[in-house]
Amino acid sequence: MFTFLVILHLIVCLFLIFVILIQSSKGAEMGAAFGGSSQTLFGSRGAATVLSKITTVAAIAFMLTSLTLAIISTKRGSVMSSVPAGKAAEKPVTDATGPLQEKPAAPAQGEAQQPETPAAPVTK
Repeated sequence: MFTFLVILHLIVCLFLIFVILIQSSKGAEMGAAFGGSSQTLFGSRGAATVLSKITTVAAIAFMLTSLTLAIISTKRGSVMSSVPAGKAAEKPVTDATGPLQEKPAAPAQGEAQQPETPAAPVTK
């Protein structure tokens, strides 16, 4: 059910984007209103076109699928809650380059530490 809703949500999303992009722009009329256009800036306009009705239906479908997916995902629970506590501790800690190296054990109190010798510079 969840997978079906995700696929339906993606289809509705792409359809909504397509329908919005094929509509004519209203930016020219709004800019012309300041230059003395006969139309009002945000006033009445003609009857809704077929594309605007389709856009409204697609937007409602998008909102309903978004809300449904949010409700279902909260009821499913977290992925992290399904991992047992013992399993999480058994995995080795790694960084981006690979497993982390363990630090060498500290020398005992009686042992002398040997200083590290610097590498010789490379000359050409």
